[in-house]
Formats: sequence, structure tokens, C-alpha cells
Amino acid sequence: MITTVDLYDLDFWASPPDERDARFAALRASQEPVFCPRDDGPGFYALTRYEQVAEASRNPKVFSSEPTSVSLDDPPPAVRELIGSMISLDDPRHARLRRIVARAFTPRMIQRAADDVARLATSIVDSVAERGACDFVTEVAMPMPLEIICSMMGIPESVRPAVVEATNTVIQANGDPEYVAPEGSDRATVLVENFTYLLGLGADVARHRRAHPADDVVTALVTADVDGEALSDTDLGKFFQLLVIAGNETTRNALSHALWLFTEHPDQRALLLADLDERLPAAAEEVVRYASPVNWMRRNVTTDTDLLGHPYRAGDRVVLYYVSANRDDRVFTDPARFDITRTPNPHVGFGAPGPHFCLGAHLARREITTMLRELFTRLPDIHATVAPVRQRASFVNGIKSLPCAF
Repeated sequence: MITTVDLYDLDFWASPPDERDARFAALRASQEPVFCPRDDGPGFYALTRYEQVAEASRNPKVFSSEPTSVSLDDPPPAVRELIGSMISLDDPRHARLRRIVARAFTPRMIQRAADDVARLATSIVDSVAERGACDFVTEVAMPMPLEIICSMMGIPESVRPAVVEATNTVIQANGDPEYVAPEGSDRATVLVENFTYLLGLGADVARHRRAHPADDVVTALVTADVDGEALSDTDLGKFFQLLVIAGNETTRNALSHALWLFTEHPDQRALLLADLDERLPAAAEEVVRYASPVNWMRRNVTTDTDLLGHPYRAGDRVVLYYVSANRDDRVFTDPARFDITRTPNPHVGFGAPGPHFCLGAHLARREITTMLRELFTRLPDIHATVAPVRQRASFVNGIKSLPCAF
């Protein structure tokens, strides 16, 4: 067994991407289980190979998402009561919620969102086009998923800046110094405050729509009758938490990485611009593979098992490293190369196959491709002017700022 502490260490995640990739390549090459010990709590096994990640994802009865899939530590009871969205639940509760919230992602709802995405992309480019420069993250990448999700969920424009602040804090509360707990408070307190705010906001919208139904996603969710079940106000609040955190963080980071990648790889930019409509879908998939906006998810072993020749015991924690699986040369030819013509491209950037595959993947793809089409059609020379300022975090591969010019 290989033991490593790097994957716990935020300094490791703040190191240059090439150094992290080299470390993961060495771990994938080993035939031994990779264990990350911890002095102040239980460690975990790191699943770094594509086959490991895929197999664990397909077997949720053994590799459980409960009590959490998004934290290396079990959340305090006060936090656990506030979260519990379907991302950290197993069947049958997960299946029940997923059946209901799938109503938000019917072809009709996705098409309506697509029309909104197109209008928003035009508006975003309009707002910066005459200026010649901007911060790409805050003025282009962030507004896209935030506005679409808040619009879908009926969140008032007046509170949307507070929603961004809360989601940033939830993701970064134990890492990036910009978002750490204020002096005199601990991480649990900060998480409780921000989860409570998002939960209450979603629940308020649910209550309003019950009293004043409309032809929108929230009404569909709170009036859904799937096998006699509908979402409670609290369920809707937790679903809003999931949507705004997952959608805002991952899509904005994918868009930000896209600009940096096409700046760093002018040959791939030229290839894309030579046939934008034809190559854009595959280019978006390659951005998600190469950048891996979400680095990992956690699972908890429920019973003694064998995974691809290695034993794991009930109570063990395992972490599925998508960022490593997406560079596995057993699956991807020359995985360190950014190649928008890559095919096939069975990346796990939206999660691996299984019940927890991202329900909003189609919407995220639509947002990414629509925004890139608008940018490269109207501002074909847009490029980053300096290297990105990256978030200091292990869970997301985030970019805080990326100055650009056009």
C-alpha cells in the first residue's frame, strides 16, 4: 500500500497543475492501493484510475454517498441537517428526489432554458464588447450559470450577489483565505450560516409558488406528482442549494478554463474558429475533461468488498479523483494534450456513469457551448492577458480571476 499525505494538503492543490498531474500519474501507475492517512482523523483511500472511479460509481450500494460526498470530513450534525441534498443520499431517497427534480430538466424546460441562455450570452458580450478588456471570471463566466439558475428558480435579482457570496463561501470555507471563517468563528458556524441562507431562500420561493403558481420550474417541482410524491419546501430549498453551488461553481470554472486553454493553445483556437459550429461540441467536452472543474467526490464503503483486486473494509472512506481519471492513459491517448478533436472522449467531468451522474449536464453543456459560440463569433481574438489566479481548494478546480483583452 502506498501512503501519501499530499492529497489532504491544500499546498498540493495550490501547486502548479503540471506538478499535480505528475503526482497523480505516479499514483495511477502503482498497482497498490493509495491511502492518505491523517493525524487528526480517519484517512481515506484515493481512487485515481479511471476504471476504479467508474466501477465505484456504478456500485452505490457498496460505495455510498452518505453521510456526505462533498467533504473529506463528516459534517457536524448542525450542517448535516441543512444539506442532505440528493448528491449525498443513496436510494431509495436519492431515487425519489431524482425522479421529482427531473421535472426541471424535461426537454421542454431545457429548451426554454436554452432560449434564455442564448439571450444572456448576447447580453453578456454586449456589456463588455466595447471596452476591449475585462475580468473574464466575474464579468463573463460567472453571470452565465448564476443568472440561468436563479432565473429558473425564481430568485430575485436583488439577492443574486448574496447568492454568489454564499456559494463561494460554502465551497471555500476550509481553504482559500479569501473565504475562510472570520476571526472568532469556526468553519461549522460559517457553513451553517450560509447553508441556512440558501435553504431559506429556496424554501421561500417554494412557498410563494404554492400560493401563486406559474408556468415555471419551481411550480413544476412543488406540484409534481411522481408516484404520489412532491417536493416539500425544505426539499426545494436543498435542491436550490445543490443547483446554485454545483451549477455556478462548475460551469463558470469550465468557461474560465476554456479561455485560458484557448489562449495557451493557439493551434486549437485556430482549429475551432475554422469550423466553429462543427467543432464546438467536442471542444466543450475536451475543456471539461482537461480542466475537470470538480476534482473529486467522496464515497463510504458499506460492506467488505474487493475493487479490481484490492480489498476494502466496511467503514473505509474512498475518494474518486475525477481529475486523475480524466488523465488516465489506459483510456485517453496522450491525455496531457489538449485536443478538441479527441474522440471518443468518455471523460468523467460530470461524474462517472451511475445514479449520481450530473442531472444538469445537458444544461451545463448548453451554457458552455452557447457562451463560447457568442464569444468566438463576436470577439474572435479574445485572450487571457495574464495567468489565472486560482482558488486554493481541493474540491473544485477553480479560477478566481482571469484578465482578458479583445
